[in-house]
This record gives sequence, structure tokens and C-alpha cells, in this order.
Amino acid sequence: MSERGNVLIVTGGGRGIGAATCRLAARAGWDVAVNYARDRTAAERVAADVEAAGRRAVAIKGDVSVERDVVGLFEAAAASLGQIGGVVINAGVTGDPRGPLADADAEMLARVVALNVTGALLVAREAAKAMSTARGGGGGSVVALSSAAATLGSPGEYVWYAATKGAIDSMAIGLGRELAREGVRVNAVSPGLIDTEIHAGEENQRRLRERAPSVPIGRAGTADEVAEAIVWLLSDAASYVTGANLRVGGGR
Repeated sequence: MSERGNVLIVTGGGRGIGAATCRLAARAGWDVAVNYARDRTAAERVAADVEAAGRRAVAIKGDVSVERDVVGLFEAAAASLGQIGGVVINAGVTGDPRGPLADADAEMLARVVALNVTGALLVAREAAKAMSTARGGGGGSVVALSSAAATLGSPGEYVWYAATKGAIDSMAIGLGRELAREGVRVNAVSPGLIDTEIHAGEENQRRLRERAPSVPIGRAGTADEVAEAIVWLLSDAASYVTGANLRVGGGR
């Protein structure tokens, strides 16, 4: 590690890509704050895996769409583990039911935007406060989870989700440039078709199998493969990378 803190916050760290990132980050030398909204057991299981890898961990409850929860997350992580040097903005939802935008419920749309956009901005804001060298921080790295949906559009399924991920793309570019001289790098990762908990259930597994052949590599990706990209962007090996978006989509 460099002079920055070696504490990593991962929002939505109890499952899927977030959990895979926590585990891999621990093996790369990070202490990890595993944020979760509801499933404490899953988050504590991930925290236990981090500790089994020889690093410190804490599971912290908080809804990232709520400002006080986000502020509390950063305070609790710093109090428990120390100086924050990395943040992964992973928490997000697609919104159900899937279908045309013309049939979408307004309350569902508001929930998706609140978590995927407002929540991401709040977490990014607190990350900037905690890590910017202009504000007394030691520098660090932010990685935000976007999606290939931002450029594919997800017509007939969840155009609203794709739109929120387009916002993440813009945030990574703008904030990456804004914080570039303050010791903080900001990048996005855009997963494509990935086999995670979001595809649980017979119908979703069927859709996954049907779409896999459309991926040039010929299969869906895994959460571990996405985590590799995230942890690389967090690391000093990516020291000249900021405002970038790394697509992990098998060529799709």
C-alpha cells in the first residue's frame, strides 16, 4: 500500500459482485467495511471471510439512499478500521417488474433512482471528503459499478435502470477529473451479462442461458471476474487511470 489508508468501504458488500470484491480485496491487503441494507447474516459471513484472509473487517448496516446512513457508514468505518483509502459504490437495484417504460410504476422508478443515482452521489461525496488530500485525506480510489446496460439501453426490460447507469458513467468522468489533483482516482466498471444473485429463480436462469450465446466469449461472466477488475482499479497498479470506464462484458 502507498501512503493512503488501507481501509476499503464496499456498499452492497454482502452479496454478488460486492461480496466477491470484499473477499478479493482482503487477499490484496485491504481491511474491509462491508455495507449492507437488510441481510446482516450475509454481510457478517463476508466479513468473516475477510478476517479469514488475515485482514480486519466490519459489517455496517445502512441504506445508501439515505444521507444520514451514508455519513454514518463512513464514520463507523473510520472509527472501526482507520483511514479510508478506497470506496466501491456497488449497491443498486434493477427495479421490478421488468418491462416497457410505458408500464413502469412511478414509485418503483423513484426507488431505483434514489438508490442507484442519489445513493451513488452521496457515497461519492463522502468518499471525496474522506480521501481528498485537499481536505486532509491521504488520497485513494473510488470505483463505481455501472453496467453495459448504460450503452445497450435494456429496451423492453429496464430502460430506467440503464438510464441510472448512464448517470454513473457521467459521475465517474466528472468526479475523476474533479479530484485528479487531490489524490483521488475515480473510475467505473461496467459488467455485462453476469451470473449473480440477480439472476436467481428459474425464469431468470432461463433468460441467462438464452442470452449467453449472444456474448462473443460465449458465456455469462462471474462475480469474481468483475471483482478482479474492481480490485485492479483500486490498486496502485492503476495509478494513472482515472475517469475511465472498464467494460467487463465478454465483448458484448
